[in-house]
Amino acid sequence: MNVRRPHISGIALAAVTAVGIGTLSACSSDSAAAGNTDKFDVVASFYPMAFLAEQIGGDHVKVTSLTEPGQEPHDLEISARQRAQLEDSDAALYLKGLQPSVDEAIGQSGLGTKIDAATLTKLEDHGDVEHEHEGEEAQSEEEGHALDPHVWLDPVKYAEIAKGVGTAFEKADPDHAADYKKNTEALVKRLGALNTEFADGLKDTRSKVFFTNHSAFGYLAERYGLTQEAITGVDPDSEPSPARMKELQKEARADGVTTVFYETLVSDKTARTLADDAGLKTDVLDPLEGITDKSKGDDYFGVMEANLAALKTALGAK
Repeated sequence: MNVRRPHISGIALAAVTAVGIGTLSACSSDSAAAGNTDKFDVVASFYPMAFLAEQIGGDHVKVTSLTEPGQEPHDLEISARQRAQLEDSDAALYLKGLQPSVDEAIGQSGLGTKIDAATLTKLEDHGDVEHEHEGEEAQSEEEGHALDPHVWLDPVKYAEIAKGVGTAFEKADPDHAADYKKNTEALVKRLGALNTEFADGLKDTRSKVFFTNHSAFGYLAERYGLTQEAITGVDPDSEPSPARMKELQKEARADGVTTVFYETLVSDKTARTLADDAGLKTDVLDPLEGITDKSKGDDYFGVMEANLAALKTALGAK
């Protein structure tokens, strides 16, 4: 069965839903993927959350991801087995608004510690996939758009989330609080160095506009003074209109765009079609929603380094 946890005060962490942690139900032998260990058992919604839990928890945690390697996280539907894993675990770490099935399952679970990363930093509305050109009317603020969940692609915001997760782990598992604090500080320091590397590498480029397959890089673009032009919106499976494809061809010429970026977890067909029609190159810009053997790096930092290199090349960094 999972580790017995002491009760958490209701005023601890506004960012964490903690309803008092008691002994959770005993696990059956076939649910060993989550719970049923002598460690702090954490169920993470998808890779960026699992990576945080592993880096901060170290040897004290057992992390299980609800999203399998290679699976597109937006498409995840929670199974009965995964719901049982949630009940058998000590904590859940997720990003509300990205995976509706996960949000529902965690909300209905009896977990004592539910850590919503969306409450640990400020999510923003990045609006439509198009950006405004001179002479065009600005997007109406009253039209409204969903908040962009892709905060992990901004190292600064990811570090803010890491701090909140570390504090949550300290509260939920006080026996190992010192280690969680130390690991969090080390992770935040690495993310700070990554932020500096991105800022230095992208501050002087020939172009500031990059094309992506779907609208995942709004926070990264905003952080480093770039403009993301996405073929589709936040949903990578949506289809662009013919008018959108023609518009992007014109913008490529106007903004000096050289490359259309695609991803590893979704089809590159639309990106390659645009590149062929506009005479552009293609390359990978990974939204880091999962690590596979196609990823240009073994973990978050490795893939982000590859993303930086790809952006520097495409934007003509000096």
